[in-house]
Amino acid sequence: MASSQQFPPQQQESQPGKEHAMDPRPEAIIQNYKPANKLQDKVAIVTGGDSGIGRAVCLCFAMEGATVAFTYVKGEEEKDAEVTLRALRDIQSSRGRGGGSKDPIAIPADLGYEENCRKVVDQVADAYGGRIDVLVNNAAEQYERPSLTDITDDSLHRLFRTNLYSYFFMSKHAVTHMGAGAAIVNTTSVNAYKGNKTLVDYTASKGGIVALTRAMALNLVEKGIRVNGVAPGPIWTPLIPASFAEEKVSQFGSQVPMNRAGQPSEVAPSFVFLASEQDSSYITGQVIHVNGGVIVNG
Repeated sequence: MASSQQFPPQQQESQPGKEHAMDPRPEAIIQNYKPANKLQDKVAIVTGGDSGIGRAVCLCFAMEGATVAFTYVKGEEEKDAEVTLRALRDIQSSRGRGGGSKDPIAIPADLGYEENCRKVVDQVADAYGGRIDVLVNNAAEQYERPSLTDITDDSLHRLFRTNLYSYFFMSKHAVTHMGAGAAIVNTTSVNAYKGNKTLVDYTASKGGIVALTRAMALNLVEKGIRVNGVAPGPIWTPLIPASFAEEKVSQFGSQVPMNRAGQPSEVAPSFVFLASEQDSSYITGQVIHVNGGVIVNG
């Protein structure tokens, strides 16, 4: 029988995970990606943009002409944040100053609290003329807990603050700077649709994001603001070695029909599609499934 190993065995001892410590490093941009100025002159915020899917979204957005601000965890993710910031500057430089985008910014923040979300939104709005065109809610954490009794009151609140509350509070404050044509894109998960017996609290938070996406879409449709989501399956990000034991990490992705994990570079174009008014102007309240072939019912 062929080995199901996908990656070298590895584990990181704490969260947030570190992309620079992964082997191999995740791919942020598909080699032959062809930008088409789909986000020209747009201002975008990406939470958890220092690594993984967030980094890939930041870079794709910048290649499409957007001005990008992203958040990261202070004291934990500086190294990855600096790599992302440098890559964004390189993209801006390659496009030339005539490309319309402004200098990117990286903002350290604990988004589990409303006041911190408000400060992030205000900082971005102040930096870029008071306008926000795209918000990507992406920050997340997860912990494998085999038993419900392993989930404590404190850990449940902490996870929901990061995975769900931050999405609500970032959106609440961002919409005051958004006009018709703006977009919010939320990162949920395949687990919200199929369940996961050892990620009960994480799965619940991701299910909440699906419901929040649908409700916000209805709430904001009259303002011309679209709200959609992306539900990744097994994607090779720092969350994986920081969440699972070495053996599970080595086999990560082998359970889906495509028999492999996806790369952040394969997820990010879905965010571009949903952020781009010219591509998805008649889409709101929906979720795109980028999961290697897992069939889900919405």
